[in-house]
Amino acid sequence: MSASVTVIIPTFDERDNVAELVERAAAALGGVDGELLFIDDSSDDTAAEIERVSASAPLPVRVIHRQRNTGGLGGAVVLGLSEARHDVCIVMDGDLQHPPELIPAMLERWARGDADIVAASRYIGGGDSAGLGTALRLAVSRAATAVTKAMFLRRLWRSTDPMTGFFLVDRARIDLDELRPQGFKILLEILVRGGEHRELRIAEVPLAFDERRAGASKASLRQGALFLAHLARLRFGKMGLFALIGGVGALANIGIMWVLVHLGMDYVLAAVIGAGATIIGNFVLQELFVFREERKDAPRLWVRLSASVTFNGIEAALRIPVMALMVETWHISAVLATAISLVVAFFARFLFHALVVYAPRRRRRTDATDAAAVTDAESAADAEGEPPADTAALRVIRAIDAEAMRPGEL
Repeated sequence: MSASVTVIIPTFDERDNVAELVERAAAALGGVDGELLFIDDSSDDTAAEIERVSASAPLPVRVIHRQRNTGGLGGAVVLGLSEARHDVCIVMDGDLQHPPELIPAMLERWARGDADIVAASRYIGGGDSAGLGTALRLAVSRAATAVTKAMFLRRLWRSTDPMTGFFLVDRARIDLDELRPQGFKILLEILVRGGEHRELRIAEVPLAFDERRAGASKASLRQGALFLAHLARLRFGKMGLFALIGGVGALANIGIMWVLVHLGMDYVLAAVIGAGATIIGNFVLQELFVFREERKDAPRLWVRLSASVTFNGIEAALRIPVMALMVETWHISAVLATAISLVVAFFARFLFHALVVYAPRRRRRTDATDAAAVTDAESAADAEGEPPADTAALRVIRAIDAEAMRPGEL
């Protein structure tokens, strides 16, 4: 209990909860040296209310209002971790469903020295998830937890509630640069990516999840879709998510072709139509889920779409004759030949999109200068008998390897 603590509270239109939350959190911290740090994404006057309450609060209260909601709630938490004045950080929601009175128990558990993270769990003895409200929300929460644990058995086997938003983390034990938050589930991100270079030790205390006092729930079908995409990105890396979308497109391609062939259309024309439909569909899904973060620095939408459609059109124009050749020479079905050709073409599509379609504009302008500098450095090194400098090609290969394999748990 002697540690200095920063309590990080992401808020979105939580004005009516601020005064009570500050009062209860300050009382829970007692004589502990600590601060409350609000990361606010509100469209109302929540930030102004925090400033007003801070004037009479018994401990330091700060607010950072973000103009751009990058990474959702998870992005707000990562910003809070980077701006916190203390390494011991407690993350909690601003809707009072996370009771501040649990903070002393979390600090006491952390003080034993055998945990880097102390999570408040709804699913251990003494915990209660009644605050979720409906039986449907409880069932969805349980199912999501089960699926998530099954996908990360080694890293999450000690965690009963990796989806909780109420936890203590020792900032010195995690690598903030490895985090790529997207959506609500920041603890999952920390457990999977934050411990990339060391095993994070987790302990738990029971959480009685309270009912919401004010404001509206942020849960939605869109957040659910973002969570599934984030889960796939964590488990399989960007290349894996690209492959998942490509797989969906391949099934759609094969399905369209199968229907058209059985309606009497020539299989080559059916393949052209199927390819055109899935090229557009895949681009939309890649924009939403695979290269979402890269879009802000990439060329404009119409440039990305043109480049993607052109490359995929050329790839399809080359692939379809190869598919026809396999049908005619290997005497296999057109559907099987299409499936084989789509798998072979996958890697070329991923590399083109990652390195060309979504390449940052600033990087493109400096590539020529960098390449010239690398060439000069290598020439000088060769003349002096020293090893050649790091090359752009090697950096690209390492970047592809890191992106494809992260988080590295197979």
